[in-house]
Amino acid sequence: MEKIPEAQTPLTDRWLAYFAERGHTGVRRIGAGVEGVVYRLGGGRVAKVWSSRPPADFELTRQVYADIARHPLPFSTPEILDVEDHQGVLVTYERELPGVSMRVDSAQADFERGVSAHHSDALLGVLRGLASVPATNAMRQLTVQGDDRPLWRDHDCFRTALAALVARAAARHGSALAAHVPDFDVGVERTRETLHSLPDAPVTAIHGDLVPPNIHVDSAGRPVAVLDFGFYTTAGDPAFEAAVTAAIWDMYGPHAAEHTAQLTRLFARELGYSPATLTAYQAAYALTTYDLFGLDDHDGHFRWCTQQLRRNAVFST
Repeated sequence: MEKIPEAQTPLTDRWLAYFAERGHTGVRRIGAGVEGVVYRLGGGRVAKVWSSRPPADFELTRQVYADIARHPLPFSTPEILDVEDHQGVLVTYERELPGVSMRVDSAQADFERGVSAHHSDALLGVLRGLASVPATNAMRQLTVQGDDRPLWRDHDCFRTALAALVARAAARHGSALAAHVPDFDVGVERTRETLHSLPDAPVTAIHGDLVPPNIHVDSAGRPVAVLDFGFYTTAGDPAFEAAVTAAIWDMYGPHAAEHTAQLTRLFARELGYSPATLTAYQAAYALTTYDLFGLDDHDGHFRWCTQQLRRNAVFST
């Protein structure tokens, strides 16, 4: 959710009056995005006024939030406390999350050449925390963005569910990706075979989109909140979370490839994950998200996915 400077906050806003009439004092509009507008209500709560209807699995998402929030973690996570319909507009009341974004997205500013120790430590803390949250039935029922069915439907393990997702995603618009990636069909099959061959792993909560703005830190750089679950949230192997986080920390900067390699090595060493497993998961992520925003080299995410696949040791061997 994009933060709005106070100077840009509208002087007249019927929702400010609405929340004030409901007993909230000092209400402020603090953010806006595609889904709606967020207001700080005080007392540790915010309200989100939706600009469109929520996703069809909104109640399922609410349950997933609750499942994660009830698990003791060293950082806060979203929790929907109440929901109402006001004259056909959905309003959700949620826990206010502390801290500030770890840093801006790499599309907005170039990152330094190396990943700093305090950023690495913060990422490790978040990964360890989420890996401690057991998967729930609600998490297994979620559909990742771009797909047409729950990831776990007809599957009893993450690796086979992900391999099936790779096949569906490649079939959606694979010809567009194949135009930029050599031996595309062979690489897809190689990735699926590798996923099927992975060993059994714990099944935990997966955020799936731990870009820097989705991690809030305090003044000392410690993670105090993780937000914006939903893009690729599911139940899965915590090594998948680590692999994706290493790849998306810096997607567009001049040192992006170095940062991915550095963080992949760090997570393998500190968290005990096989480097080959992390590499396979990075290929799977690129193959399942490449078409979500555009279908040619003009789209930054599509271009990033092609670059990932061309240098991925599992996909392009």
